[in-house]
Amino acid sequence: MMAASAGLPRLVLAQAAKVPTVAVLYIGESEDEEAAARPFFEAMARMGWIEGKTIAYDRHSGKGARPHVGTLASNVAGAEPDLIFATTTTLALAVMKENPARPMVFVTMLDPVAAGLVASLARPGGNATGAYQAQGDAAQKRLALLKQAMPEVKRMGAVFDRNGFDYQARRALHEKAARAAGIQMVSAEFTNFEAIAKIFAQYRRDGIRVVELTPSFALTGRRREVAQLAERNEIALVAHRAEWADAGAILTYGVDIGENYRRAAALANRILKGAKPGDLPVELPKRLELVLNPRAALALGIALPRPLLKQANRVIS
Repeated sequence: MMAASAGLPRLVLAQAAKVPTVAVLYIGESEDEEAAARPFFEAMARMGWIEGKTIAYDRHSGKGARPHVGTLASNVAGAEPDLIFATTTTLALAVMKENPARPMVFVTMLDPVAAGLVASLARPGGNATGAYQAQGDAAQKRLALLKQAMPEVKRMGAVFDRNGFDYQARRALHEKAARAAGIQMVSAEFTNFEAIAKIFAQYRRDGIRVVELTPSFALTGRRREVAQLAERNEIALVAHRAEWADAGAILTYGVDIGENYRRAAALANRILKGAKPGDLPVELPKRLELVLNPRAALALGIALPRPLLKQANRVIS
């Protein structure tokens, strides 16, 4: 047998060797999410995890639709990958419900302890750990930056997902930030994506030019559609994640998502090498970023001031 094995071509032996599989769970369609998740894959590659050679990625789309999440989670858990990488809380919770024994790394904007993902940030316990995108005072700073971009703004809209885990606390936080910025916030709540078109149309009739998009699985997963609806209603968007600026928001300010993806990759690397997720502390953000989209702003007749452009971590040309 040893002689026969020694005679096998190296390619055949390589194909016979099993490489670990990581199930990657996206909020929306893979074609949109792949670019946002690139820092994760690049960090993994730098640590020696080369797709198609030393690791396999099984990508899944949440389609920005909660009814789809249960089926997705069941399919992923049933496939029993070596590791699950969930890019949002909704997906992480769904998979954990289906198979709590499966190792998982998550990225979340919700407090993972309050959400039930881990026992504590320092000692997660269980089989999950990840990167927590704690926002701190980002909402207040975001609206202060908006006032620099559009000093004339006195009223703005804000949409809140009632299906969100902590939407009431989030609404209170954003309304407090608006008061601090001297802006009247006209809030709207929704439970299904189809309501967004009606909300934006009403904002337009009410003369509201700017709308803040608060964290939402449904909105983030279908952000290009949201941006198109906003453009149709001549509404400027501001948001918390850089992906929104890529989709058409004029301004985003929040946790550096790329940094968090790289931190998640570092955790994934350790788990794939034998570490237990429950022993790895949840990573906390160390940097916030301002991303501006002057092109989207100009399409709405808004010229972003030069001093603000100089403050940006990234400007989309």
